[in-house]
Amino acid sequence: METQGIKYTGSKREILPVLLRLIKPLNVKTVLDGFSGTTRVSQALKQAGYTVYANDIADWSKVFGECYLLNRKPASYYLPLIDRLNNLPGKYGWFSENYGGEPNGGSATQKDGRKRIWQLHNTKKLDAIREEIDKIAKDEIEKSVLLTSLIIAMDKVDSSVGHQVSYLKKWAPRAYKIMKMEVPRLIIDDRQHQVYQKDIFDLVNDVKVDLAYYDPPYGSSNELMPPSRVRYASYYHIWKTICLNDKPKLVGVANRREDVGDTISGSIFEEFRKNNEGQYIVIEAIEKLIKDTPAKYVVLSYNNNGRATFQAIKDILENLKKKISIFEMDYKKNVMATITRTTNEWINDTNGKNKEYLFLIHKNGKTEVMPEIKVEKIDIRNLIPAKQQRLVF
Repeated sequence: METQGIKYTGSKREILPVLLRLIKPLNVKTVLDGFSGTTRVSQALKQAGYTVYANDIADWSKVFGECYLLNRKPASYYLPLIDRLNNLPGKYGWFSENYGGEPNGGSATQKDGRKRIWQLHNTKKLDAIREEIDKIAKDEIEKSVLLTSLIIAMDKVDSSVGHQVSYLKKWAPRAYKIMKMEVPRLIIDDRQHQVYQKDIFDLVNDVKVDLAYYDPPYGSSNELMPPSRVRYASYYHIWKTICLNDKPKLVGVANRREDVGDTISGSIFEEFRKNNEGQYIVIEAIEKLIKDTPAKYVVLSYNNNGRATFQAIKDILENLKKKISIFEMDYKKNVMATITRTTNEWINDTNGKNKEYLFLIHKNGKTEVMPEIKVEKIDIRNLIPAKQQRLVF
């Protein structure tokens, strides 16, 4: 099953076979993807035959959701539009001014002392194409398909470690390539999927689904890591600007949007502080979310690099007195973390191991005496073809 996305920390591409295998016996028909991100999970669920409700507060995630879940026009409809956009001559505009740089013999550092994420030949294309999309898109869904194509194309020619809070000192080889838009891998069906852009606590009681899947944007487990390093809004701020095309006020060496600062755009699930009992506040948020969800089943995805610990989550789930199954997947640390180690970015020391957990909570029915919760360990290499075992965001 193929899905599309951008380079994304915490991508769930690798665990999709496990997730689908876990859900299938439950005989559910509707699924809420509460923190949909790049929508890889939503795409997989749609292809597997479920009616999907995707939600995320990020503007670019909403765009991806409308492209992959709501669009009903075939690829043949978009081909001439994308050909037209690809053939536009580049023009120097706002994106080139703030994010484009000269090759400089391999150095991404420009005359102003700042590094850039793209070379000018690609930001000029971006400036021209982004302006044209607003002119030719007939509706919001059509616009979202074109914006998704544009974002994926720009993601393939960037010069970063996989996020947009710092850029490489030397141009990545892919930065020299010419960006080229392609029709996204569209999934057409007649089911009534939905796309939301809400705080999950404002949404959860307003949607009726059989199963809710949660992959919250957890903060880092590194006690030394500043909170600004783990804010998803900050990590992918340029995608928001491409979607809105609002030319926002920029701050910092990476020319980040001013409105993605910690006090403005942070999620409680990225919270790094502890409460008066010494427990991470994110644990309280997870517990409340599970309790508030009216679905028959909840699947919680969590990673050992998160601020909350496996034991802390296990403890709150035991307190719910519900039937619970835990599945542990162990695989090599992702590409972004490996690159980050060579660029002196903040990282977690987990001895190179990256463990993903899926917690399946049966919300229907309550048991007074909880049996011991066992952890089933899964080798994902047995579920994924060898050629796909390298983590790709």
